[in-house]
Amino acid sequence: MIQNREKFLEKIATSLNRPFSPTQKPVRNWQHKPEEKKLSHLSIDELMSAFVEQCGRLNNTNVVEVSSGDVKKAVDEAVKQHGGESVALWNDERFRALCLDELYENEWADEGLRVHVWDSNLSRTENFERTNDSNIGIVFAEYALAESGTVVLYSAEGQGKAVGLLPNAFIAIVKKSTLRPRITQAVKEMEREFVEAGKTLPAAVDFVSGPSNSADIEMDLVVGVHGPIYATYIVVSDQ
Repeated sequence: MIQNREKFLEKIATSLNRPFSPTQKPVRNWQHKPEEKKLSHLSIDELMSAFVEQCGRLNNTNVVEVSSGDVKKAVDEAVKQHGGESVALWNDERFRALCLDELYENEWADEGLRVHVWDSNLSRTENFERTNDSNIGIVFAEYALAESGTVVLYSAEGQGKAVGLLPNAFIAIVKKSTLRPRITQAVKEMEREFVEAGKTLPAAVDFVSGPSNSADIEMDLVVGVHGPIYATYIVVSDQ
């Protein structure tokens, strides 16, 4: 727990000749707000085009746009393209709403694919081990950001963040209606959704921009050092 935080912040506020209020949101009346304006004039279809274009600049990142009726086929094809073998996914009602449970409970089992659904009844270690042994992780994104080719993930019970971090390939399903210009708009919506509504924030909020990339001092790029090597974003056009 942070100690003496309010005393520390009060000292800074005093030095800046500003009133100290730990509960009141500061007023920021800046003359120019480029962070709010960039890409904000685009329609949802134009944001989609910008998102696809930016993802094309990321390593090993593919975007597929489908209707809700074709999500099952798109997910199955993406799993096969990434080599199949084993899949980890969240325990999330959205899978059942899109009939994806038919895949992981029946079809993939018949095909010999190993499936791990994040289980809150198991220990953290066991969930991590089963996820780490999976070739592909499948999650749902809350938002997609056109500027950076980013998807936003919430961690919650049944939605372990390891599913998007440990497997070799990462598949995110995102509603087209949740496309936003950039991180500015997504954070503002999260503020309204949780802070202003008095709700508890997710255990973690992850901003994922394609596979893991790492470069040494000589700028030799290596993909997959700290996370997945491949990423597929399946955008549901009619949601």
